[in-house]
Amino acid sequence: MTELSVIQDDITTLAVDTIVNAANETLLGGGGVDGAIHRAAGRGLHEECRELGGCEPGEAKMTGGYQLPATHVIHTVGPFWRGGGHGEAEVLAECYRNSIALAAGHGLATIAFPCIATGTYGFPQDRAAEVAVSTVREAVQDHPSISAVTFCTYSDYEYALYRELVN
Repeated sequence: MTELSVIQDDITTLAVDTIVNAANETLLGGGGVDGAIHRAAGRGLHEECRELGGCEPGEAKMTGGYQLPATHVIHTVGPFWRGGGHGEAEVLAECYRNSIALAAGHGLATIAFPCIATGTYGFPQDRAAEVAVSTVREAVQDHPSISAVTFCTYSDYEYALYRELVN
């Protein structure tokens, strides 16, 4: 059975098999979590991401972890919030499903997620947390090799949201 947990920390410091990057479509770095991961991983991550040719919303692509404690980084692109009537929740769910499937397909057992699409992309934090937790619970049923999923939050508010949903 997969263990789900919530922490409030800097995702770039976690020693797990893979961390997930809330990336933009270019995969070449940006602000927020994306920028922090690129800075912490070093130039090698940028070079490998350039070779991937970008990523569509909902998709997931994997790279090495370079200078991070995590051995891999899964990059996924969340949806821009446009009011909720444009399939945003399904695209966000695909980010989580595809990331878990990619990790499992590469024999990785521990994965840490940030709060995807809640920063610049504007997805409401409470709705994003509900999508994240419910989708992960469902997805790990299909991938029992995933032993632990950590939701790594930044703010007190996000931490409280995820704690309530995970417990």
